[in-house]
Amino acid sequence: MQSVEHVLAHRGGWATASELAGLVSRHAVAKALARGEVQRIAHGVYGLPGLPADTVAVLAYDGVLSHVSAAAASGLPLLVAPEKPHLILPPHRRPRPGPPAVLHWAAVGSTDRRDRITSLSRTVADCSRMLPFAEALAVADAALATRRLQPEELVAEVAALRGPGCPNARRVAAAATPLSGSFLESMLRALLIDAGIDGFEPQVLVSQDGFHARVDLGHRLARLALEAEGFEFHGSRRDFAADCYRYDELNAAGWLVLRFTYEQIIGDPAWVIATVRAALAQCLAA
Repeated sequence: MQSVEHVLAHRGGWATASELAGLVSRHAVAKALARGEVQRIAHGVYGLPGLPADTVAVLAYDGVLSHVSAAAASGLPLLVAPEKPHLILPPHRRPRPGPPAVLHWAAVGSTDRRDRITSLSRTVADCSRMLPFAEALAVADAALATRRLQPEELVAEVAALRGPGCPNARRVAAAATPLSGSFLESMLRALLIDAGIDGFEPQVLVSQDGFHARVDLGHRLARLALEAEGFEFHGSRRDFAADCYRYDELNAAGWLVLRFTYEQIIGDPAWVIATVRAALAQCLAA
C-alpha cells in the first residue's frame, strides 16, 4: 500500500478522507499525522505540510478564492499583495474555525464553486468594488489584455452587481481597455481620468519618415507622449543607445515626451498631474 504522503502528492497535495479510503488505512493516516508528515486542514480533509496559504484557507473554510486573492492567483497585477486570503462563502453559512482569512458571503456560480476560484470577470468585478479606482483599473486592463475576458463581458458582470462599490466598478468597466501595456501605464491613465484630462490614448503609434515608435499614452492633437517607466533598466550600451534613438526620433517628429517613474506615479500623483497639465497647455498653445 502506498504511503499517505505519496497519495496526497499524487492528488495535488490534499485529499478528503473518502478519497483516501481504499488507498491508505486510517491507521496510516493517524501515524502520518502524529509524525507531522500530514496535516489535518479541516474535518475529513488532509494535506501535505507547506501547502500555499490560499489552498489551505479554501479547503479549511470550504470556500471559493476571490477578490484580490483570485486576481493574484490569475496572474493579474496588484499594487499591494493581500496579507490574508480572500474567500467567498455561501450566504447564511456560519463561519467555522480556520486560518487567517478575509471572508465574504455571497452567491457564486457552479463553475466557480467547482474550480474553487471566481471567474475572471467576477474577480475583476469584485476587485473593482474594493480597490481604489487606479488599482482596480490596472487589474481590469490586465485581465482584458489576456483576451480571456472581453470588455462586454466585464460590463455585463458589473451591471448585475448590487450593493457597496458598484459605482466604482461600473466606472472601471467603462474605462478599462485591453490596449494598456503595463500596470504602471494603467495607473498613470487612471490619474489622468481622475483629473479630468482628456485626449490621451494608450499605445499610440507614432510614424514619420520610416520611423515607428509606440508610446504608452499619446495625445495626438498636442503631440504629447507620456511614458510610465518601471523598474527596468538598460542592460547594455546597445539598449541604452536604442532608447536614446527612440526618444530623439520622437522629439524630431514633433512629439514632446514626458517620462514618469513608479515613485512619481504612485508617490507624487499631484506633481505628475500638474506637470502633464502644464505641458499639455504649452503644446496646445504652440
